[in-house]
Amino acid sequence: MDAVWQHLWSGLVTASPLDQANLALGIIGVALMIRRSLWAFPTGLAAVTVQGVLFYRTHFPADAALQVFYFATLAWGWWHWVRDRGPAPELPVTCLSPSGRAVTLAAAGLATVAWALTVGPWMHAAMPWRDAFIAAFSVAAQVLQVRKNLENWALWVVVNLVAVASYWSAELAFTACLYLVYLGLAFAGWWEWRKSFRAAA
Repeated sequence: MDAVWQHLWSGLVTASPLDQANLALGIIGVALMIRRSLWAFPTGLAAVTVQGVLFYRTHFPADAALQVFYFATLAWGWWHWVRDRGPAPELPVTCLSPSGRAVTLAAAGLATVAWALTVGPWMHAAMPWRDAFIAAFSVAAQVLQVRKNLENWALWVVVNLVAVASYWSAELAFTACLYLVYLGLAFAGWWEWRKSFRAAA
């Protein structure tokens, strides 16, 4: 265990300014999203820009491309949360139907397989299956989040678990640490949004 902490500390100390900015912006953005604050969106736009450059430089092509999608969905989410809240102070948290959950999981699963077998090898991904899984299920989670569906947090928990292992093994200590924090924040977000959903029911 001491060796693990020494490896993490060494990675944190020697991390690039880009990796450090990724950590700070990522944590702030998710914390704001848990609070259902509109400030989560401009912070998130800055965070995904930094993360896209980082992943491109470290040969995680699906994750780099994913940040472009995040940028677009965050911009859409910002508009959606403001436009569709109506007279209410904020857009309410909702849940998917059972069929909606099944379609979401099936689509993300098929996208994982398609990406891992085609784009991953073509772009020389370091870990094509994990890279594809993180990308596909992150897309699904992000869409559910900007729609304010409660299930987004369950998907983020799974994505973050896989991401921590992937980035740690790729010696991206700061990014692995960030996704470990994201994992804890995903549980916190799930709890907070669930309370909001129940209060509005």
